[in-house]
Amino acid sequence: MNRMPPKDDGTRINEAITAPEVRVVGADGEMVGVMSVAKGLELAFAAGLDLVEVSPNAAPPVCKILDYGKYKYELQKKANEAKKKQRTVEIKEIKLRPTIEDHDYKVKLKNATRFLEEGNKVKFTLRFRGREMSHMDLGVEVLRRYQADLAGISKVEQEPKAEGRQVMMVLSSDAILS
Repeated sequence: MNRMPPKDDGTRINEAITAPEVRVVGADGEMVGVMSVAKGLELAFAAGLDLVEVSPNAAPPVCKILDYGKYKYELQKKANEAKKKQRTVEIKEIKLRPTIEDHDYKVKLKNATRFLEEGNKVKFTLRFRGREMSHMDLGVEVLRRYQADLAGISKVEQEPKAEGRQVMMVLSSDAILS
């Protein structure tokens, strides 16, 4: 019974185990003891299972008698579960004009609130056209108003900053920072 599945994750099994002596854990989880790899392989093959090196850095390395396919499946399941729990923070952009009307302001405020509650960052981009550049203070005022209205659920990550014909500000959710 000389089966050796391909090693794709670096786990050594059966004849691929290089240590002269290993600490063997039985299929039922009981400690069998320290023995040669050949003796461990005999025990594993007698049970119809594989000898898998689970802790290669221990002295001596720990090997377990188990079904390698099932072991790989369990590791993959754990990795998928950990991946599911990860949360990436997105930056949502809201584009504005300095002469924004009240209703538009409220709609964009509602969207910004939703984005922040979902744990995302919100980047406000206020764009100026033509002669509006001479009234940049009006644009900054609009951004300060958003900053004040969202103060309870957000923190300022980047203060309003002028770049060419636009002013930008980034708010991040309180949930991210805490």
